[in-house]
Amino acid sequence: MMQHIHILGICGTFMGSLAQLAVAKGFRVTGCDANVYPPMSTQLESAGIELIEGFSVEQLSLKPDVFVIGNAMSRGNKLVEAILDADLPYISGPQWLHDKVLHGKWVLAVAGTHGKTTTSSMLAWILEYANMEPGYLIGGVPSNFDVSARLGSTPFFVIEADEYDSAFFDKRSKFVHYQPRTLIINNLEFDHADIFDELKDIQKQFHHLVRTVPKNGLVIHPSDSHAVDEVIAKGCWTPLQSFTVGHQPLSLTASDDETRITEKSNGETSIDYDSTSKSSTNSNSDNWSVELLENDGSHFNVFFEAQQLASVRWSQLGRHNIANAMVAIAAARHVGVTPEVSAEALATFTGVKRRMECLYSAQGISIYDDFAHHPTAIATTLDGLRAKVGLEKIIVLIEPRSNTMRMGVHQGVLAESFECADQVLWFSSESITWDIEAVIDQTRVPAKQYNSIASMIGAAINLYQTSTRPLHVVIMSNGSFEGIHQKLIDAL
Repeated sequence: MMQHIHILGICGTFMGSLAQLAVAKGFRVTGCDANVYPPMSTQLESAGIELIEGFSVEQLSLKPDVFVIGNAMSRGNKLVEAILDADLPYISGPQWLHDKVLHGKWVLAVAGTHGKTTTSSMLAWILEYANMEPGYLIGGVPSNFDVSARLGSTPFFVIEADEYDSAFFDKRSKFVHYQPRTLIINNLEFDHADIFDELKDIQKQFHHLVRTVPKNGLVIHPSDSHAVDEVIAKGCWTPLQSFTVGHQPLSLTASDDETRITEKSNGETSIDYDSTSKSSTNSNSDNWSVELLENDGSHFNVFFEAQQLASVRWSQLGRHNIANAMVAIAAARHVGVTPEVSAEALATFTGVKRRMECLYSAQGISIYDDFAHHPTAIATTLDGLRAKVGLEKIIVLIEPRSNTMRMGVHQGVLAESFECADQVLWFSSESITWDIEAVIDQTRVPAKQYNSIASMIGAAINLYQTSTRPLHVVIMSNGSFEGIHQKLIDAL
């Protein structure tokens, strides 16, 4: 008999992706959420999933085999309380995913504060290009695939390993449930101030994650991150590969299991790091390198022991994306994909929706949708665009929407994140409790806050009409931003 699961909070990226995997596994899936809207609602309905608006207690009459409760649900929710009072079976999304999908798989997990979605998408595409038909669950929609999650037809499963908590009854990070064999830690900074009090709290969760990787697995981590070093020092029983990412042009030289970074005197960039095959150990050292050929990161050569193996010309921008590509190549090699094939795949990688996605480009103006909501992500994204467009004008429309942003945790360092822009337009909503004007005062480029979408659009249009240079408008938010993207395009 077909098992039935009912998902609370189904329209979130993670839970919606889980729902699609459940359908593919043969489960009957229904779900509910407070806001049922595209694009996730469209994906779910096309998969034959019945969606219910709201959290009415009448949903108990569905009598599923188990309720899968998303981490956005909390005590006090009427349906949650009814489930508890009736002593009905329930489980967290990550635990259900482990039990029903990931168990027995070769899990390749991508963790870190930044770059998880992009790196996961790169890695999944590399394996797909190599005819390995992986399963995946990604917290976004990779442009090379039609959906954000699928089962795949082989043991390999790529997952974006989120450090957010699992559920109201399980405050461990989601990724603790995934038990990866190949683990990428891109970076580690303080974020998610709504559930973590300090960086040490996040480090503890990362330590729990590292403890789950078997000794015949692989942990790929940055060698220039003190925060990650502290995590590794707490205990690691798995072979390590390290990499380093710097803001300036880079040169890395691999020695044993470490990767080093220096700047070449001629300003060229090269990345060398240790890469271990499936059967090797830390005692073996293979040196891989990337030589930057275009300053914007769109063209680079891949080397093995100073011998060029491939040249990648792709659509992605920025040194941070080259770093994402490097760890994806390293992880893919761990499951048997050669760097040559990985380089070919990356040349056809078309990015991720909402990661510097160009929505419009005509008549001297380009409009981008970007998910960046952390100072580091903002800075690296704008740096990559600046390297591509040179002296053309860049303006940023930003909505501080993430919980951490709304709390003002990064207020002291936000100003310097915009140094590659020409002008910044801040959207100030009632949920912002900190002083945006204080950040504006510290920002070295012109900046101003707006209290309405209409006034913000008007200002952007005026900047376009008065600009003597081609204009690039980067809209930054991890939410819908009240539909400002299309409203701006319509106003042109």
